[in-house]
Amino acid sequence: MPYPCLWFKNQAEEAVRFYTSLFKNSRIVETSYYPETGPGPAGSVLTITFELDGDRFMALNGMESFTFNHAISLVAQCENQAELDRVWDTLAKDGKVEQCGWLKDRYGVSWQVVPRSLAKMLTDRDSACVNRVMQAIMKMKKLDVAALEQAYGKTLSRT
Repeated sequence: MPYPCLWFKNQAEEAVRFYTSLFKNSRIVETSYYPETGPGPAGSVLTITFELDGDRFMALNGMESFTFNHAISLVAQCENQAELDRVWDTLAKDGKVEQCGWLKDRYGVSWQVVPRSLAKMLTDRDSACVNRVMQAIMKMKKLDVAALEQAYGKTLSRT
């Protein structure tokens, strides 16, 4: 099964511990270390395989300084405003807040922190609803679930 690998210069272990503490059903699966012949210091973390809410990732200490960009982002779907606030505030701390529910965390990883209901709102066959939701999103940094639901103008099922 394919899964993404996030390349860090040397903060993979710190980042993974941060991410796994934030999301439920998350854990470190395994860790590999640089051998004596590796480009990194012998015994230091090479890779960490981990799961966030059951989805697998790998973090790599690549020793080279590559930077993350918006071409890849992680989506954190939240059940309600309280969860969205918790995830957003934690990821945004020492990071960079952006528009439309996007932010870069302290490690430079791009995140979209969104309510789970957003997908339904943006795929509705009623284009007027979709347009109102999109207009509301464009005015926000951290998404406001109640304001999005008001813009949507329909009752959402809570299944």
